[in-house]
Formats: sequence, C-alpha cells, structure tokens
Amino acid sequence: MHTHPLAEYMNCIYADSWAGVAELMLSSAEKLARIGADFLICPDNTIHQAFPMVVPRSPRPWLHIAEEVGNEAQRRGYKRLGVLGTRYLMEGPVYPEKLRAAGLEYRITGPDQRDEVNRIIFDELVNAQFTPRSLAYFVEVIRSLGDEGCDAVVLGCTEIPLLVTPESSPLPTLDSTRLLARAAVRRAAGVEQAAALRG
Repeated sequence: MHTHPLAEYMNCIYADSWAGVAELMLSSAEKLARIGADFLICPDNTIHQAFPMVVPRSPRPWLHIAEEVGNEAQRRGYKRLGVLGTRYLMEGPVYPEKLRAAGLEYRITGPDQRDEVNRIIFDELVNAQFTPRSLAYFVEVIRSLGDEGCDAVVLGCTEIPLLVTPESSPLPTLDSTRLLARAAVRRAAGVEQAAALRG
C-alpha cells in the first residue's frame, strides 16, 4: 500500500491539474510494482478522473472502481443509479462513462445538493465527524434520487459509508470502496491460483 498525502492530491484537483494527479498515482504505482504488486487499485473515486493518463503509462494493470460498481449493479439487476461523492466526482466523467458502457442510467443531485454533499465530505467526514444532521441530509438526498427513478445509490466516496449505512439509506447502497476491495480479493486469488498452476 502506498499513497501521497490527500493535500497533495487536492492541490492538483483545486488547480484542475489532472495531469498532476496522474503523476502522483504513477509515482505510487512505480513503488508498488517494485515491491512485487501484480495489479493495482485506488479506493479514491474522485482521482479516477486521471485514469486515462495513468493506465497507458502504468507498470501494472488497474481495477477501475466505477467498472466494479457497474458490474455489481448489473448483477443485482439495477437499472438507474444515483451517484453521490465529491462535487468533482458527481460533475466529472468517471461514473457516466463506465455506467453508460454497462448499459446503466444514472442521476446526480442538483447543484445546491452537490455543494452541500461536497461540504459535508470535506468539512466533516474526512475529519471523522459523523453527525445525525448530516446523516439526515444524506437520507433526504438519497430519497430525492429515488423520486427520480433511481433503484440504488452509489456511495462514491470512501467516507460516505461511514455515515450512511444500508439500514439508514432509503435506497439499496453500492459501497464503491467495499466492492473494489472484494474485486481485488477475487483478482488476487485468481493470480495466486494461476501461479500455482504454472508452478
């Protein structure tokens, strides 16, 4: 496992420098490849926006978090997903591209709700503040996505599932970080099995 500080990533994101984000990701990829990683994952949804600049230069293949969410949504028979995360994620291309490729529809919240969800993430959740008021706000937002025909909601930020649980959500949840982790375990088990067969 390797990561640069969140502040370094955010400095690039605030400057709209996705090339800078890609360089940070590639720096980690090189370190992990040198110590023997067979493949790579990134549990941060937002910085997947830099993937098109990362994957062609990466020393190892990556699993894509939105692809894994789409795979699970298909498996469960969902058709239209609400997507929650940072403002950069909700307004960016990461989920639209992958969900459309999977034949899935999606919705995001209105601009005022996006701003407040983003504020809660950065002002509260990343600082381990989980308040009943913020949970109530997320529940209201998820309910509004249900009113738009969404049959599940993507918790597209590592910290959101620490606040919003399957029990508290008005819609079924797709915990992107957990789904990526499970996909990584399956991939790792397959890599080990293939190595054993070769040996």
